[in-house]
Amino acid sequence: MSRKNQKAPWEEEEEIIWVSKTEMKRDMEELQKLGEQLVDIKASTLEKFPLSEDLFDAVLDAQRFKNEAKRRQLQRIGKLMRNEDPEPIQAALDKHYNKHSQATAELHKLETMRDRIVAEGDSAIAEVLNKYPNADRQRLRQLARQANKEKSQSKPPKAFREIFQVLKELAEDE
Repeated sequence: MSRKNQKAPWEEEEEIIWVSKTEMKRDMEELQKLGEQLVDIKASTLEKFPLSEDLFDAVLDAQRFKNEAKRRQLQRIGKLMRNEDPEPIQAALDKHYNKHSQATAELHKLETMRDRIVAEGDSAIAEVLNKYPNADRQRLRQLARQANKEKSQSKPPKAFREIFQVLKELAEDE
């Protein structure tokens, strides 16, 4: 008797990873939900996402459709998503939805930096210069002195606001 279907003992066996049908369905549903999130985004923003041409067109079509046609198109998007790498798309979605909170956090950092410049003076300005080498030390020192003077005389905080604008411009230029 010959052994036709058995491997030779010197050949290595590949490890097979079994995936249940339920797990496969769950993964497909997640991809479809990711596609549904893409449908909710404006076309001009979608152009910046890492999507294939077919998927991009399918998403634009789904935005036009209503009711049953939209449901079928969403299923098609889910099918197209199986051929895509979902991680860059998910990262772009996260960035899109967190853009506002990221901008707010950045502004809070600039406000804290401004407060330190007014309170501490030269030591805080030196840190700003380390972070933004093209910053104007003389202008920041002048504005800090002016802000302290306005504060002591109970005048409107014009220089205080101007420091923030200078820092904001430096952050945008970076």
